Amino acid sequence: MLHISKETIFERMQVENPWWKTGEVASVSAYRRRAYFDSFFAEATQTAFRRAVILMGPRRVGKTVLIHQLIKQLIDDGYSHSDLLYLSMDAPIYNRLPLEQALKIFLDNQIGKESKKPVVCFDEIQVVPDWEVQLKSLVDSYPSILFIASGSAAAALRMKSAESGAGRFTDFLLPSLTFIEYLDLKGIEHEGLSSTLRVEYTHTINQHFINYINLGGYPEIALSSEGAEVLAKRLGSDIIEKVLLRDLPSLYGIGDIAELNALFNTIAYNTGQEVSLDGLSKGASISKNTLKRYLEYLEAAFLIKRVERIDQNGKRFKRATFFKVYLTSPSMRAALFGPVGEGDEAMGPLVETAIFCQWFHDHQSNAIRYARWGKSRGGEVDIVNLDKLQKPQWCVEVKWSDRFFEHPNQLKSLGSFLQIHSDLQTAICTTKTKSGWQKLRDYDIKFVPAAVYCYEVGKNLLLSRSE
Repeated sequence: MLHISKETIFERMQVENPWWKTGEVASVSAYRRRAYFDSFFAEATQTAFRRAVILMGPRRVGKTVLIHQLIKQLIDDGYSHSDLLYLSMDAPIYNRLPLEQALKIFLDNQIGKESKKPVVCFDEIQVVPDWEVQLKSLVDSYPSILFIASGSAAAALRMKSAESGAGRFTDFLLPSLTFIEYLDLKGIEHEGLSSTLRVEYTHTINQHFINYINLGGYPEIALSSEGAEVLAKRLGSDIIEKVLLRDLPSLYGIGDIAELNALFNTIAYNTGQEVSLDGLSKGASISKNTLKRYLEYLEAAFLIKRVERIDQNGKRFKRATFFKVYLTSPSMRAALFGPVGEGDEAMGPLVETAIFCQWFHDHQSNAIRYARWGKSRGGEVDIVNLDKLQKPQWCVEVKWSDRFFEHPNQLKSLGSFLQIHSDLQTAICTTKTKSGWQKLRDYDIKFVPAAVYCYEVGKNLLLSRSE
């Protein structure tokens, strides 16, 4: 068996950490910081608790860039550039290399006695066998070192960090781009967007919103100047196929990859629609037990999000056989089935998916439900937020149309829901371009363009993270 010397490994480390010689992190000079940088930096550099930060998220959302930006900020803040280690653990030279051995090579060759507090970043850590056990041991054994780990195979990271890192790991989720981040990344002016709701201005924002739905979930894709069809194909191969065809099968020993792929395609095409275990099982010809596992895998890999159903009274069903499934970025549907236009039939559920995506990374998403009751053409309210007592707190009806602004009494399901929950703090209905207040029976309904509402949700959640 070929033995790789410590000297050879250290030479590779020097290549991955050019700032040891230059003092600069040139690799991120062209990238704007995501809005999550400040909260990630605060978590990664806190010293009050002895914990490693586990950076999780879908492929291509910028985790590696975020780590390099962290290193750059530390250098700018006066940190010694020689104290900062970055390792991409999927490099062949590190294959089967224990984390502690890699750390000791760094400490023996690079760190001097006058060192401050070393920062060690393990990227793509999920390829390391028993990484969670090894990392926990390092956190316990080296209290003066800050440890950060990240990886794209989010299913392994989420499950193993929860199982073995209790008390020693802090999970940090970096989601696909929110709408406000997309506007920032593209350099599109949005100051005062919420208050400047002229119809002609809203039409302009809607074009950006449609672009965001089609290709705006991932920084590299969003910034590319290539055509929409080319970008959609690249999005499919880089993000979806690698997770479905490589990551999940290798993690869980999935034998029938075609079966998993067919299930995901069905979910993606019907994003935002109510489904049942029975219906999915029959439609995909998959046993219920296998189906449940696949749904768990897809959700753990940050490809989908399930939302539970409540009835008209705000109560959960005893047998939760029906639920809604959303893609965690509407861009994935465009990658599989092509971009959509303003008037396409798919725009309705994709607008709803885009709005839901703003919440998925936040703890508030655990309180979000949808209400549905009755048979056949029963009533439905798209978004219902429950308070700590599990009572409806506010609700939103998602529409990609101005018709209901002109005829609010046609919102019969929303009206029925408000009759039962007259103490709701807020009731909102989205539109295509119209904004303002209208009466529905005895209740005041706030109408907001869907693009603006999507923007406001993302903006408010980002502000809450910084407080």
